[in-house]
Amino acid sequence: MAIEATKRTNMRRASLRSIVSLLIGSKEPPMASQAAMGFFTDTSICIGCKACEIACKQWNQLPASEPLWTGSSYDNTGQLSATTWRHVQFIERIERPDIPLLQPVPALMSGSQSTALPFFNSDRWLMQSDVCKHCANAPCLEACPTGSIIRTEFDTVYVQQDICNGCGYCVVACPFGVIARDQYGDRKAHKCTLCYDRLKDGFEPACAKACPTDSIQFGEVEQLKAHARERLGMLHERGVKEAQLYGVDDSILDGGLNSFFLLLDQPEVYNLPQNPQRPSNNVIPASLWTIVAAAIMGLFGIFIFKQ
Repeated sequence: MAIEATKRTNMRRASLRSIVSLLIGSKEPPMASQAAMGFFTDTSICIGCKACEIACKQWNQLPASEPLWTGSSYDNTGQLSATTWRHVQFIERIERPDIPLLQPVPALMSGSQSTALPFFNSDRWLMQSDVCKHCANAPCLEACPTGSIIRTEFDTVYVQQDICNGCGYCVVACPFGVIARDQYGDRKAHKCTLCYDRLKDGFEPACAKACPTDSIQFGEVEQLKAHARERLGMLHERGVKEAQLYGVDDSILDGGLNSFFLLLDQPEVYNLPQNPQRPSNNVIPASLWTIVAAAIMGLFGIFIFKQ
């Protein structure tokens, strides 16, 4: 009986060893680090065709949004969401000339008189394809309590859907309003993945592939930044003095953005914060004030009890 019991114990140990070895053997090695990849969006050549929006939805199998009239130019998307990872903004820079309702003009014929109607004077259109910024130091990644938001080997910010619990901390942490929860679906957080599945196979993201004017350029971040600075200098030489870069400077969010823009107006016009804040920067000051308030209340309580 003792021999049979020993045999059964040895068999259990052997089976456990085989299971452990199988698990260890099936574990994939970590991916080799790659050069940081990102987007450079040149709004000066965006034509608002929305090809990037459609390509993004088609490749990632995102549901189409219900068409509606937003009352904001030709923009029927509204904003980035859990099912819209690319959003083309239509910004009208239109000014009404300060003229009276009826303005006499020189007579074209003897004894005749005509008036000029107060038409709008359209200066220009500003168009921009907005997307996740894939911040070098992403606030959403810092706020995630489950570790579902990670950095890939391409230095992009990626949400692992099998780990996300839909808490929404990342939503309030993002200073750009990019990441969102799918309120009508799985209620988990979703955003641009920079087509991670395509990158692993050596293909560029679907939005950059579909852009007909190369307004969306994909590549290594450092090379794109150098190209962005060259493009800015070219526009300044041509007299476009209002052109500026957004997200190239490493001072923004303590590291810069891996998806940055060339703008033709102030960032606020494009709904981009001039100086985006990191929620984690408020942790230490808030903690100190909490300690000070608790100390004051404690001293006040001691004083009351003594009385």
